[in-house]
Amino acid sequence: MSYDSNNIFAKILRGEIPSFKLYEDDWTFAFMDIMPRADGHLLVIPKEPARNMLDASPAQLANCMATVQKLSHAVMEAFGADGVTLQQFNEEAGGQEVYHLHFHVLPRHDDVALRPPGKMADMDVLKRNADKIIAALKD
Repeated sequence: MSYDSNNIFAKILRGEIPSFKLYEDDWTFAFMDIMPRADGHLLVIPKEPARNMLDASPAQLANCMATVQKLSHAVMEAFGADGVTLQQFNEEAGGQEVYHLHFHVLPRHDDVALRPPGKMADMDVLKRNADKIIAALKD
């Protein structure tokens, strides 16, 4: 299967769809998930096209994981989290819905379940959570 350059994450990268950007370097882009399953739920994507982990280059994977680690530390600090859940889905049978490689980073607290998927966030809350993560990145 080929990469669809009109997927939502490609549009976010091109600035065609707004996002709450958290972090960007030469290889990756991190932003808030608009349907968060936990406060601070964010996404890390490569800037170069890759449908998913199965067709990504080793360099794309390595760069994404470096950013995932950096943002994981930031959400732990920003939200006083006890841990982090990392999710990554590949192909329809694997649960993938957007066909641009992406990693979900979810700060977790002991004895607090994830919210159900598919509920749009309040944009003001999302912005405040983004600001917390950005502040933690500067520390």
